[in-house]
Amino acid sequence: MSAKNIMSIALATVAGLLLLGGGCVYTGYNHVVTLDEAVKSQWAQVENQLQRRFELIPNLVETVKGVAQQEQQIFLGIAEARKAYFQARSLNEKAKAASQLETGLSRLLLLREAYPALKSNESFLKLQDQLEGTENRLAVERKRYNDAVRALNTYIRKLHGRLFASLAGVEPAEYFEIQEAARETPHVRF
Repeated sequence: MSAKNIMSIALATVAGLLLLGGGCVYTGYNHVVTLDEAVKSQWAQVENQLQRRFELIPNLVETVKGVAQQEQQIFLGIAEARKAYFQARSLNEKAKAASQLETGLSRLLLLREAYPALKSNESFLKLQDQLEGTENRLAVERKRYNDAVRALNTYIRKLHGRLFASLAGVEPAEYFEIQEAARETPHVRF
């Protein structure tokens, strides 16, 4: 073999190794960037669900309170009129109580016509479903975020991953962990 052939083979080998090494760096760099973006994307989904929770829950609670209050006023009015009737000492007091009872019953009938099934019980059940659904969505997104963090952090801890992470300026991400106060059962008050 001539020196020219040996030199060509050596040059081709070095070029191949450089090309292979460059490909590995390119792939590794892109992989760590992809993992970092996945963590950021998943965190955005957690925030999206938190925002949904912060907007939805107070509005649902106020809606349920409004429906329950309307029904409660009617039922309390009927109960008060009934109580007044049985406590009445004179015919005039009984007539007044009977009139109040009629007013309450007519309001109840109007409500019944507008809403064939009184809604507060149904509204409470819907609120409960919405609360459960919201918390489940949030739990799913937190899990997905933590899975993305685990993938990134595992890759960064590996020897070649650490190199690519430092090249891309990617730091390990923090897991979503609940605060001590959040470990207590939340209370929904009406």
